Amino acid sequence: MAAQLLTHTFEPIFDAHSRILVLGTFPSVKSRENNFYYGHPQNRFWRLMAALTEEPLPADIPAKKALLLRHGIALWDVLASCEITGSSDSSIRRPIANDINLILRQAPIERICANGQKAYALYQKHCQPQTKREAVGLPSTSPANASWSLERLFAAWKIAFDQAKS
Repeated sequence: MAAQLLTHTFEPIFDAHSRILVLGTFPSVKSRENNFYYGHPQNRFWRLMAALTEEPLPADIPAKKALLLRHGIALWDVLASCEITGSSDSSIRRPIANDINLILRQAPIERICANGQKAYALYQKHCQPQTKREAVGLPSTSPANASWSLERLFAAWKIAFDQAKS
């Protein structure tokens, strides 16, 4: 599979009550096909959000958006465009960052969480100089991060989410 230069096509999710901003890297192939975040059925993101919010697993896109907004969670990706092979974060070249300040100007974000080390590294390099805001790097919910069980992910993410609420 050859690398493709791609542009992010779906909007961030947030409102005036969003306190936690979760940033992925760039949508996977399945997410791009579904035109929504974390579309791969093996990605644990939505199971993790349901566990963290103590709500049932949302079944469709409107329910996923509603779950996030009910709990003050904003969602976007670090990159607006990049050259990428399939869904491989390690293949990313020529990254262009989203303007994260778009959300920070409109929502009272208390904590920025990066979903995975690649999202964290890209945020630090391409976004933090503009936002002047630190991010917390959290273990990726990707199925490629198989060494982290859902239980371990929950424990790590819960600490970051709880700190934003206190």
